[in-house]
Amino acid sequence: MKGRDTVHALFLVLNETEYLDDILTAFVDIGVKGATILDSQGMGRALLDNENKQIPLFGSIKSFLNNSHPYNKTIFTILEDDALVDKVVQTVKSILGDMSKPGVGLMFTVPIGKVYGMRDD
Repeated sequence: MKGRDTVHALFLVLNETEYLDDILTAFVDIGVKGATILDSQGMGRALLDNENKQIPLFGSIKSFLNNSHPYNKTIFTILEDDALVDKVVQTVKSILGDMSKPGVGLMFTVPIGKVYGMRDD
């Protein structure tokens, strides 16, 4: 790992899973060396599907969740420099469009202190 830039973990909770292949292909094209993809489910959906139906949910939220994707994909990757973080963020935004719209997904980065188990190319 290069010592000049901050190393980041980037997380993308992808609700619109039909874009998964496009995102992974773009990651390879821009130099992301690897990523991990997990099947995931949001808290609202888990509560809605919970057998304990006594949990109150407002009608509009319940209606939204009934029409949303029941499961999503959580992608995370380690990005070795700030320039690559910027490329990945812009690429994901160009594929998904307006991420502030409900139901698209959530993306964030977290700075990492040390990474073990990755080769230093």
